[in-house]
Amino acid sequence: MHNFQELKIWQKAMDIAESTYLISAEFPKEEKFGLTSQIRRSAVSIPSNIAEGAGRNTDGEFKNFLGIASGSSNELYTQLILAQRLGLISEDEQLSNILKELEEVQKMNYTLIKKFSK
Repeated sequence: MHNFQELKIWQKAMDIAESTYLISAEFPKEEKFGLTSQIRRSAVSIPSNIAEGAGRNTDGEFKNFLGIASGSSNELYTQLILAQRLGLISEDEQLSNILKELEEVQKMNYTLIKKFSK
């Protein structure tokens, strides 16, 4: 069992979730039950699955939840790009920073999954 709050990957994933909530707050009201909801659920899923996996009894179980977090990070990346292509997010520094942080979390996640695969 790992203390998820001490994991840098969890801390960065929480930062991404917070930034995603802030950037999606600017979306039109008609997207509330569409892309806004989907983006937020994907963003929250990343640190949530890291935390849940860290609380499991084995590294194998943790690895499985890291895999789910990896899928959610790919979903979020795709949804943010789609929102930008639809004009809901401008190509600005805020989006660029979220995408860079997301790529960093994806790399950290891959490294952890590899570690638990040995």
